[in-house]
Amino acid sequence: MARQNPFDEIEQFFKRMGREFEESGLASLRDVSVDVSETDDTVVVTADLPGYEKNDIDISASGRELTISAERSAEGEESGDRYIRRERTRSSVKRSLTLPEEVVEEEASATYNNGVLTVTLPKESADEDDESTDIDVI
Repeated sequence: MARQNPFDEIEQFFKRMGREFEESGLASLRDVSVDVSETDDTVVVTADLPGYEKNDIDISASGRELTISAERSAEGEESGDRYIRRERTRSSVKRSLTLPEEVVEEEASATYNNGVLTVTLPKESADEDDESTDIDVI
């Protein structure tokens, strides 16, 4: 009788749990963690996006909806490297959230420093219109 590796069972268990976690819908909650705060004039959204470059991040806003997404690919393989396991090939995250008030998308600004994205959105007065706008990250 062939001897089984006990670690194979453990690895199969973690794979099964990972699939069940993804299928449960809870995985979407871990994509981008955010804090939302406000002053009298602005709404500020702070998001953790470690490991992404500024050019990997897309932000759009429309009315009370803000969407943050980011995508990256792993660096190309070095010649001669032979991977036993490779899990870091591509990563993308996306988070949409409803803001506490309407904002002026055209006047929004965003900064990205040490893996932390900060989006500052001026609050809208009653006479502004409702078009979607992309926000440049600086």
